[in-house]
Amino acid sequence: MVVMSQLQAKLPTDTWVNATWNEYLLAINDPSSEKARGYYYDGRMRLEMSALGNPHSRDHFIVIAAISLFAGVRDIDFDGHDNCTYRKTDCAEAQPDVSFYLGANAETVPWEVTIIDLDSYPPPDLVIEVAYSSLADDKGEKRLLYEALGVREYWIIDVQNVQLIAFEIQNQGSRRIYQSQVLPGLDISLLEEALRRSRQMNHGKVSTWLLSQFQA
Repeated sequence: MVVMSQLQAKLPTDTWVNATWNEYLLAINDPSSEKARGYYYDGRMRLEMSALGNPHSRDHFIVIAAISLFAGVRDIDFDGHDNCTYRKTDCAEAQPDVSFYLGANAETVPWEVTIIDLDSYPPPDLVIEVAYSSLADDKGEKRLLYEALGVREYWIIDVQNVQLIAFEIQNQGSRRIYQSQVLPGLDISLLEEALRRSRQMNHGKVSTWLLSQFQA
């Protein structure tokens, strides 16, 4: 168990640490954690310092652009969230890189809501983590966290290997998929090709190519 005074003195980052819910709240609200993202699951917390590097930020942007373009072309209602907080009080919290409510859920959460309370609102349909140095954790503990929260689909962008790993979640378990189930008709391989192209050309050209693929 984390001792409160130790937690206040030095907040651990980029690792899971045993903590009560109140200790987690103390840590995530500490001024020194202003730029950190917080996760809480199964009596443990993780404070993750935001990735500020160029590769992470570019993949972060292109996946948002790709989903927005696809949904626009296919007339799919959606509500996108960038670094949003999802909280199940006393139980779990996540601050994924990217998340989406889709279709019938697109207008579920009112604009003025800050932290999305999962005791009052459904979990997002799609959650995405962009992994530059956190791949093992994104594939492991965070995957279990999103299974427990009940999101419908979970994607991990492996920045260094230019790969997108997608999972469908059902009944608190997950399986690897190669075509999105929440965005019907969207192949994971096409998104991986967009990531590869973004290494060689600017986002405008990648977006033009994506539109041509989505409209084909």
